[in-house]
Amino acid sequence: MPASSSAAGPRARTLVIGEALIDAVTRATGAGEEHVGGSPANVAIGLAALEHPVSLATWIATDDHGNRIADHCRERNVDLTPGSQGAPFTSVAHATLDEQGAATYRFDLEWQLPAVPGLPDYGHVHTGSIAAVLEPGGSAVRDTLRVARSTATISYDPNARPTLMGDPVHARSLIEECVALADVVKVSDEDIAWLRPDESVADVVADWCAQGAALVVVTRGGQGATATLSRTGETHTTSVPPVTVVDTVGAGDSFMAGLVSGLLDAGLAGGPEARNRLRRADIGDVVPALERAVATSRLTVAHPGAHAPTRTDLAGG
Repeated sequence: MPASSSAAGPRARTLVIGEALIDAVTRATGAGEEHVGGSPANVAIGLAALEHPVSLATWIATDDHGNRIADHCRERNVDLTPGSQGAPFTSVAHATLDEQGAATYRFDLEWQLPAVPGLPDYGHVHTGSIAAVLEPGGSAVRDTLRVARSTATISYDPNARPTLMGDPVHARSLIEECVALADVVKVSDEDIAWLRPDESVADVVADWCAQGAALVVVTRGGQGATATLSRTGETHTTSVPPVTVVDTVGAGDSFMAGLVSGLLDAGLAGGPEARNRLRRADIGDVVPALERAVATSRLTVAHPGAHAPTRTDLAGG
């Protein structure tokens, strides 16, 4: 259980809300393997690898897969919140990789959110992907964000899964509920193309800033990422140094963990005072966090599965 003394500041305890599951990966060669995955779980593990105190509110079972996830989280210093192992079965994402290492997904899952005790003790809350949209848990996630806003900064990654989210018009309405509640939004250009196909990336970013996000970051795969501040409209693009890609599993989640880590270290996330600093920030204030995000995702794609870089890795990478 988090201590209230850690609720604010750079050492703020982070709550990540969302799915933890097993990634069953089939490579282009036909070889198969299993990894612990799920976008929010990957973010939680990424933050813990970067030495941030973190808890995960998820929905897994006490079956073999669920126990493997629980052990994996425990070994990596991620606490599961009470009730997280109450599911009837543990979800599985079947990922098929092409010859370039890009993944397509098929899912066998359900999602609910158990009540989260001690919510005011968290200085930052992150959610995204399936958990914020798929019912019955999606409504509970959005309600939890509304409550958490009084004591925590919020980050959100739509991480769209069209095969699960269905009609993009309906998904957009749910996703933009979360955008309006978030201080920080990270989104890929592919997500924007699916959600709002007739609009430019710049127009969508401007709209999301107007809806309430203080910082919107758009990722473009190997072409880098662009951060935009709502207060000033300033932008900054960071490129990705060359890297040999093993696969892209977990790359966006690693980017998200690096971004939140950098913002926490800068005092731009981690409670209401940090929110005020973020909303007064200039673009130069967020560039180090953007650069950390690019660096963590670059290290992840150089390894199989959802590799979570450490600070030592970043220093040497």
